[in-house]
Parts: sequence; C-alpha cells; structure tokens
Amino acid sequence: MAKRTNRYQIKLAQLSSSKENAILNPEITIEIENHDEIFQIIELVKAKKLFEEDAKALEFALGLKMFSEVLITNPDIAFFKSFMPAFGSFMKEMKAFNGN
Repeated sequence: MAKRTNRYQIKLAQLSSSKENAILNPEITIEIENHDEIFQIIELVKAKKLFEEDAKALEFALGLKMFSEVLITNPDIAFFKSFMPAFGSFMKEMKAFNGN
C-alpha cells in the first residue's frame, strides 16, 4: 500500500528587488508532497503566538514544513544525519511552546 501524502502547489513571484534596476525573476510554481496538513500547521503556529504578525507565522510554518519534509525523505544525506538530533530537539521544544 502506497504511503498517503498531501499535495500542494506553491507559487513564488518576485515583486521587487533590493537592487536598483534589477530584472525581476520569473514566477516559479512547484508541487510538493507533505505528510502533514500544512494549513492546519499554519493555524497551530498562529495560535501559539510565536510572532506578532500572522504573515510571519505563515512564513515560518511553511518554510519549516518544507524543510522538515526534505529532511525526513532524505535521511541518508550525511549533512542531514548530523543535523537530525538538533532538529528533533527544536521540533519538540516548538511543539511544547505555549506562547510565553
């Protein structure tokens, strides 16, 4: 039986550049899979009040979920192996955080 995952589509568009007269990069679209319901994770992060702005909570949750899925699905990469214990501790601490 195949493992069930959630599929998402993410679009990224560069709206401006910090460099004067820069040519903006074209929009990119990527489809990703994740074992978690990312929209629920975003709401959980917002509820924890880690950030004053909901936009920062969304940015953090989305980046974290994309990063963690790459870690989980590529456990044999040497760089990731050395990082996993620290990441596991970070995730436990973040999940236990109550907003203070």
